[in-house]
Amino acid sequence: MGIDRRSAALLALLAPFGAAAAARAQAPAAEAAPTASGTRDVAMLVYPGLTALDLVGPQYMFAALDGCRVHLVGRTLAPVTSDTGLVLTPTLDFASCPSDLAILFAPGGTDGTLAAMRDADTLAFLADRGARAGLVASVCTGSLLLAAAGLLRGYRATSHWAARGALAGFGAVPTEARVVRDRNRITGAGVTAGLDLGLEILADLRGADYAELVQLGCEYDPHPPFAAGSPRTAPPAVTAEMTRLLSGFVAGAERIAAERPAGGSPT
Repeated sequence: MGIDRRSAALLALLAPFGAAAAARAQAPAAEAAPTASGTRDVAMLVYPGLTALDLVGPQYMFAALDGCRVHLVGRTLAPVTSDTGLVLTPTLDFASCPSDLAILFAPGGTDGTLAAMRDADTLAFLADRGARAGLVASVCTGSLLLAAAGLLRGYRATSHWAARGALAGFGAVPTEARVVRDRNRITGAGVTAGLDLGLEILADLRGADYAELVQLGCEYDPHPPFAAGSPRTAPPAVTAEMTRLLSGFVAGAERIAAERPAGGSPT
């Protein structure tokens, strides 16, 4: 006996709470729905020094894609430590990652991202899988990684507000928005924008009703205690201090862009 799409969404939504396996056992004939690209694999890059929240928000959403396999892909299978000390274990390495992906995703960071932007193996992996992926996505400064791999040349894209301008050095078109979609490239702004990006991708691949079901299930209804989440609303002194704190990272990204040919193709 098959199950309808809404029921499938409910089953997928339960997955983070450990109930999906039991539910699938009761409906063994249920067909897994592929993504719009026809493939079922989602690869999420992990590397030392990434910002874990860039990864975890979208991963929660991607895990609700019924029938898809979500992989954490590292340069090797060795655990990696995020910029806040959270340890993540890759499930695949670059060599074992499927060649054809529904989604290729890159999270951001600061010093760890700069190191990844200089790593030839990481850039080659992104360039190879991104050339065929159904969707190429990022959150925060993960877009700089995509750009360094040559995947955003001529595409509108966003990033963390402080680093957005650095995209131009790689041939991308910096665009101020929470989520920016240009053809099959979809990029999110800083850190928490990963939740919005994930929901937009769910809506693209499974429809708005499906995405709304997942949003309600995780009660994503933000009411932040301060209006300091954007340079447009934060007190000027706060914006100035954060700009100062991130200036070294931005300068580093701009140096990497200057070392590469126009358009961001790796050397």
